Amino acid sequence: MNRPIDVLVVDDDTRVARVNAAYVAKVPGFRVAAEAHSAAEALRRMDRLPRPGLVLMDHYLPDDTGIAVVQEMRRRGHDTDVIMVTAARDVQTVQAAMRHGVLHYLVKPFAFAGLRAKLEAYAELRRTLDGGGEAEQRQVDRIFGSRSAGSGTAFPKGHSPTTADLVRRALMSAEGPLSAQEIADRTGLSRQTAQRYLKLLERTGLATLSLKYGDAGRPEHRYVWATRV
Repeated sequence: MNRPIDVLVVDDDTRVARVNAAYVAKVPGFRVAAEAHSAAEALRRMDRLPRPGLVLMDHYLPDDTGIAVVQEMRRRGHDTDVIMVTAARDVQTVQAAMRHGVLHYLVKPFAFAGLRAKLEAYAELRRTLDGGGEAEQRQVDRIFGSRSAGSGTAFPKGHSPTTADLVRRALMSAEGPLSAQEIADRTGLSRQTAQRYLKLLERTGLATLSLKYGDAGRPEHRYVWATRV
């Protein structure tokens, strides 16, 4: 039987940390090793605990940022994997997370299904990497693909990976933010379907939402691929 993946849950809000820990405990193959509520406590836990396999890292901590904690972890020699679980959705933070090796990025608020999808995708990545040996291109593509929302396990019921990839390609090829109607025009989807998938990508941190205000009426929602920059 494979050993469960130990998870350190880091969040400044003790209530949110407990909820996230409860979510982790519900996913087969994972168990909570500890919780931390500040950057300093997270680093102490990392230094003192038997090495956890994964950290769920909030960005907004009372004494530093989650990205700064990841940087310090690496400086101290901790190569533990990290999933950001945070309300931070600005492109600069997402980009910094990518550059420091964060594997997934989940934007608050989210339901259990959102975190479960990220954990399942991570578990699949671990299984692939634990196989060792040399990787053919197909396996390399699988490893890198498991880091994105393109994994079949990463989609809630009623959502198609193929349709999500269609929307993703439209966003990535655009020179600037697009509205749901513009996505619909480029992909052949209905506006309602385009809007549904844009919201999904925005919830998972892969697309960033901005508002365009006109002369009157409600602001237009526009989306850009968060990791395109």
